[in-house]
Amino acid sequence: MSGNKSALSVVVAGGGTAGHIEPALAVADAVRAAQPDTRITALGTARGLETTLVPARGYTLELIPPVPLPRKPTMDLVKLPTRILASVRKTREVLDSVDADVIVGFGGYVALPAYLAARGGVLRRRRKIPIVIHEANASAGIANKIGARLATRVLAAVPGSGVKNRGDQDAEIVGIPVRASIANFDRAGLRSQAREYFGLPQDGPVLLVFGGSQGAKSLNDAVSGAAQELAKAGISVLHAHGPKNSLEVTQYSETAPYVAVPYLSRMDLAYAAADATICRSGAMTVAEVSAVGLPAVYVPLPHGNGEQELNAKPVVTAGGAIIVSDNELTPTFVAGTVVPMLSDSARLDKMSSGAANVGHRTAATEIARIVLDIAAKENAVQENARGNR
Repeated sequence: MSGNKSALSVVVAGGGTAGHIEPALAVADAVRAAQPDTRITALGTARGLETTLVPARGYTLELIPPVPLPRKPTMDLVKLPTRILASVRKTREVLDSVDADVIVGFGGYVALPAYLAARGGVLRRRRKIPIVIHEANASAGIANKIGARLATRVLAAVPGSGVKNRGDQDAEIVGIPVRASIANFDRAGLRSQAREYFGLPQDGPVLLVFGGSQGAKSLNDAVSGAAQELAKAGISVLHAHGPKNSLEVTQYSETAPYVAVPYLSRMDLAYAAADATICRSGAMTVAEVSAVGLPAVYVPLPHGNGEQELNAKPVVTAGGAIIVSDNELTPTFVAGTVVPMLSDSARLDKMSSGAANVGHRTAATEIARIVLDIAAKENAVQENARGNR
């Protein structure tokens, strides 16, 4: 246990996918900015993206056994109690070692063990640690639905996510926390620098295409298949096709180039270079694209529980985006719908305003304030307990 209890200890639990990790890190950054001496620990698993993303942001990562929650009756369901017990024990060891004052959970494989360990769970001993839960998706996962019943505060990105607190009240709506570089983003101010960085022309519309960290074949095929029509309309393309994919595009226009790259390490500059984007509609993607006011064509993943379409609907309602199903995204759709959209500057301006009105640039700061307030109260309780011994 750390001897430095003058500093608050915050544990963030959001491993597995970028959709869980990025909001957790955005809140961690905001906590550090508000109170720099706070000790921040991230929980994760050995096979998640957090093994790369968390250390790169300068935070301590503690690994625990993952607890995937089976959606169908399988042998994994039979093994679930044993797996939960082992993971909760390991998580409790981490919480004790860092003397945690609060846990902030964002769902995913590490969240359920963290919630149970914090509240005693299957190990009904030791003090209970306050929990703050944030649900980023429009349709909550199982871990957050369970954890919300144990939490001190329950927060969500949008109404109707399905997470309710112990009093059966809906979550407080705060939006999705985005990193500071997005929260303080000046898309127009960075436009010239961004276009130079990617070798794009300073004038004329630019379409940004990305399908997540691994790319998306349907997006790749549809947009590259319409390369000629895009070039004829004077629309340049910045296309991240994924590190495991390749993209062969004939250069139809020198003045409106098609720039294809495996991966975009500078998403901030990609957003600044673009006038509109075609992308998936994961919660974090929608949050960032909306926060920077970028018009979007959202293409929800064709599998899962439909949450990606739900994520995008508020932006569509606000006039900042359109939705097209994966099987309807074709070269013909790009030529017939996306090209006219990018050729209409007045429409793009209106969509940009609509998207920006949905974005929540201050969510990370607001969540950090809540977390620090709860952590300070818990810290004071523990200090009083020590003083009375």
